[in-house]
Amino acid sequence: MSLSQPEFAADGKTIGALVYFSSASENTARFVAGCRLQGEGINVYRIPLRAADPALNVREPYVIMVPTYGGGVVKKAVPIQVKRFLNDPANREWIRGVIASGNTNFGEAYCAAGDIISAKCHVPYLYRYELMGTPEDTAAVRNGLVRFFAQQQ
Repeated sequence: MSLSQPEFAADGKTIGALVYFSSASENTARFVAGCRLQGEGINVYRIPLRAADPALNVREPYVIMVPTYGGGVVKKAVPIQVKRFLNDPANREWIRGVIASGNTNFGEAYCAAGDIISAKCHVPYLYRYELMGTPEDTAAVRNGLVRFFAQQQ
């Protein structure tokens, strides 16, 4: 097992990491790119889309960002790729928080992936946003992650 390299490596001193999953739609990937986290000292890792891709192995404190799947069915809210990543005890050891996106059309299941991961991994649910997010959401996530990791030091 080799440690994975960040998709976007932190500029200068690293304060933490963001691990995210994005489907083929690339909505979460575009949101993460817009946050420009590497400029804040945050490494960014992407969970592979396909099972045949090499597994992601992260060994530094991270916040996970996930879209909510399932079309309103809570049991199907967490993407299988995210479950696979978090089922590795070595990866799960480093999780410090969760951010989720969702669709308000899902009703009670809006951003349910974040609720599930927060409860199962015993970490704070830091932020939720609708679909592709707004410029205010990207600023809130960027600034919030900087504050969150500063408190972890």
